[in-house]
Amino acid sequence: MLASIRGSAVLSFVLTATGLLGGCANAATALNGAQADNDGKLPAYAPRPGHARPVIAVLGANKGTELTDFSVPFGVLSESGVADVVTVSSDAGPIKTFTDMGKPGYRIVAQRTVAEFDAQRPDGADYVIVPALADSPEILQWLTQQANKGATLVSICNGGMVVSELEIMKGRHATAHWSTEDHRLEHHGDVHWVRNARYVADGNWISSAGVSAAMPTSIALVEAIAGRDQAATLAQRLGVSDWSAKHDSDAFQIHLGETAWPLAKVVYTNHWLHAEDRFDVPATAGVDEIALAMTVDAYSSTGRSRAYLTAASDAPLQTKHGLTVLPDPVAGGTTQPSQAVTLAADIPVGKVFDRALEGIAGQYGRSTAYGVALVLEYPNFKD
Repeated sequence: MLASIRGSAVLSFVLTATGLLGGCANAATALNGAQADNDGKLPAYAPRPGHARPVIAVLGANKGTELTDFSVPFGVLSESGVADVVTVSSDAGPIKTFTDMGKPGYRIVAQRTVAEFDAQRPDGADYVIVPALADSPEILQWLTQQANKGATLVSICNGGMVVSELEIMKGRHATAHWSTEDHRLEHHGDVHWVRNARYVADGNWISSAGVSAAMPTSIALVEAIAGRDQAATLAQRLGVSDWSAKHDSDAFQIHLGETAWPLAKVVYTNHWLHAEDRFDVPATAGVDEIALAMTVDAYSSTGRSRAYLTAASDAPLQTKHGLTVLPDPVAGGTTQPSQAVTLAADIPVGKVFDRALEGIAGQYGRSTAYGVALVLEYPNFKD
């Protein structure tokens, strides 16, 4: 499964542009967002017996988990203070993360393994966040068990392709990253895939669109748990003006001569004709996990660069909300020339993608930055 979700935007574009992946004439057709059973809000949280507060498990697969999909919901939900949020890994040891173009991210150590979580919470979570990740029979079994215990599964980006593997989710409405639409319609046609919706709720499955949808979906989840006022206060603090389900995924679809060319420059010209530049993102204890993940993901999605988390030593760092991250090679400890990217401390985290894309535009040009925005399904940046 990992091969189908890692660098999904790149894979989909390459196959489509070269004619190796045709349209899905014989597959189901994606529904427009207005056709889905979704009123633009997530269902209100229904308190469960024995749960003083909602329990939210953020799942990571040790073999591979999309960095922003994992880190942003953790950061937003932890910042909200409306639930008990715990990171959970499929096995013991660090989670290897990847960025949306398939480059390695930094490693993260979860607070619990799934076995430890089950021992501590035998009645299960209220919500399980499912990023794009390397699934396995064990992960699918655990997700099925959590759903059967009463948990709502919240898939982020192509985490929707993981949840769609579950037999109990057949026939539901869902969405995922724009680039995998043809693949999903062909290989997961027993799910009603919805376009033009930032997130979709159907029963105990909430799904969201591409990488950048993680933040508005997480705020919508806060609204479902604690109400509109708390969500609005949180959104203002994060610098997010709109967390509704409204989204134009059609704007990201590949049209030759229009959006295809900037993305082609990222996939082909940059990847084939340029050496990989190194960008160091220095961090210290207390770093904002949202800003860190977004910056590393963006700078590793240009097709010609990779971003590294660096620190004064290789000792684990605790982020703002207690996420344990493991730095990459110590700053200055490599002979490869590098440039430093300073995490923005003067803007709210909801504007970090904008700052990163402007930095990428200054480095490589606006077409490359626009290509990154397409990869991240980020609607606020224009070529």
